[in-house]
Amino acid sequence: MENSGTEADMTADKTFTFEDNKGDTLNSLTVHIPEVLDAQYGMYVWPCAVVLAQYVWTHREDLQRKTVLELGAGVSLPGVVAAKCGARVILSDSAELPVCLDNCRRSCAANGLTDVTVMGLTWGDISPHLLQLPALDVILGSDVFYEPEDFENVLVTIAFLLRKNPKAQFWTTYQERSADWSIEALLHRWNLKCMDIPLETFHADKAQLAGSTLPGSHSVEIMKITLGT
Repeated sequence: MENSGTEADMTADKTFTFEDNKGDTLNSLTVHIPEVLDAQYGMYVWPCAVVLAQYVWTHREDLQRKTVLELGAGVSLPGVVAAKCGARVILSDSAELPVCLDNCRRSCAANGLTDVTVMGLTWGDISPHLLQLPALDVILGSDVFYEPEDFENVLVTIAFLLRKNPKAQFWTTYQERSADWSIEALLHRWNLKCMDIPLETFHADKAQLAGSTLPGSHSVEIMKITLGT
């Protein structure tokens, strides 16, 4: 990990390499993510981002020429992987956190991505930027269900986007931090349904993934949320 000398010598370039399950190095993707080493929100590559990026990588053929929005992107690992795999990507983070938006741009620059849009979208806020989004195929969200007080604002935004894009899907990873963690009632309230995705189906049931150490006991989960019927 090479120190970049910026952010008061607290920023480092972290490399992630995604490979086919057979380990074919001719079919792999390497991305570089500048992260702040003190694990600030939005500036650190949490395990959830790595698992979601792995899911994006394994579905790369489905994402080519599709329009993908990442919410709460921060360092933007899943969105960067989607863009490198041929998707049209929009990265977003809170409009109230310009430093996180700058980090999205920094991650794009580190990977030679010049056609990725970065915009401020605050969860729960029906803003002009949200209204002006193009038609979406996939929405990504890594660890957006972190603070319970944010859960409904996240789902308000997701419900709005899925109503505008009825065939779209929201792919999200979360880390189990409490036995009381649940969004089931909120999903019902906003007429959303979810499907859990086993980690082994996309080769994420490992102690290490893409060069990053994951937490033990498979505490990272992934689910796909769609509009209810």
